[in-house]
Amino acid sequence: MPGILAAGFFRVIQVALLPLGAAGYAASVPRLLNYSRRAGVSATLFASLYTRYMQHRLGTRADEPAARLMAVMPNVSQEGFRLETAPTLVGHLLTGFVPRIYRYPYQGRAPMRHQSTARTSYYDAALQRHLAEVDQLVVLGAGFDTRAFRLSSKDRVRCFEIDLPRTQAYKLAMLEKAGLSARLATYVSADFETEDWMDKLVASGFDPGRPALFLWEAVTMYLDRDSVEATLRRIAGTAPGSVVAFDYFSRETIASRSPYMRYARAAARFVGEPLTFGIDNTPPARKSAADFVGSFGLVLEEHRNFGRETRRRSAPAGFVTAVVAPAVAPGAGHGPQEDRQPNPSD
Repeated sequence: MPGILAAGFFRVIQVALLPLGAAGYAASVPRLLNYSRRAGVSATLFASLYTRYMQHRLGTRADEPAARLMAVMPNVSQEGFRLETAPTLVGHLLTGFVPRIYRYPYQGRAPMRHQSTARTSYYDAALQRHLAEVDQLVVLGAGFDTRAFRLSSKDRVRCFEIDLPRTQAYKLAMLEKAGLSARLATYVSADFETEDWMDKLVASGFDPGRPALFLWEAVTMYLDRDSVEATLRRIAGTAPGSVVAFDYFSRETIASRSPYMRYARAAARFVGEPLTFGIDNTPPARKSAADFVGSFGLVLEEHRNFGRETRRRSAPAGFVTAVVAPAVAPGAGHGPQEDRQPNPSD
């Protein structure tokens, strides 16, 4: 079916099934939030897993472990989930069309509403770009991250996952329930706000004297400033050549009084994961990000904005990769700069 025609039919199907999707959302979200509050298991980790599940189902990013995990989690209403995803999945089945949000990377800047899918692409690219340079991968606040399953024996990388004890125990139980291996990573339980996670990581076999890649996806906004800064200092103290990749909200986004952010803050507070930390994203955001990571001894390698930036208005969120100095001389980077420079209008 031609692209324009497929897109048109897809939208018609989506609109027709919208009541089912709304009913599914209304059935799914309260169950998810109540379960997380009662069990002390992170609810925010579900957002990244949901994105990867949808990308898998739509054929834009294969992730069978994500699909299998989604099918067994007791905090997910399977009936509600099927209804919630029906407008998109049925529309795709009948037309072959994939909504733009699930097609990233595409040409141009990712808007804030596409942040969850765009950041997945950025983290995947950072992992691919640096995989040959490191032999340790550390996923901070791992949640239901499934990148350990994307590594092969040829990569010769040891993977560590760090998360809160209850959340990590829950993940391990779900891996077993889904018939997935729990031997692909070394699991380290730690609380970024109250424990020295690096000491625990080293005790579990991590070597701070060897280069490592730290992935810190969708976590910083739920921590206090001291914990974010302490974590970056600890990473900056690891071997030259180590890299950290993280995403963040701006301070303006954290404090925004828009209806969506009011709802997001209320839901996050309800499950005990308040939105707390934001970075000063004063335009140009790339310089603000470079100054921020530079204060910890890190050298900015890559910066991406989520949403539009103008001379007077900061982008609502961003993504960063930074390298432990002196692995990279000031002004240098890992590979072509063109792919990692913001648009002139950023």
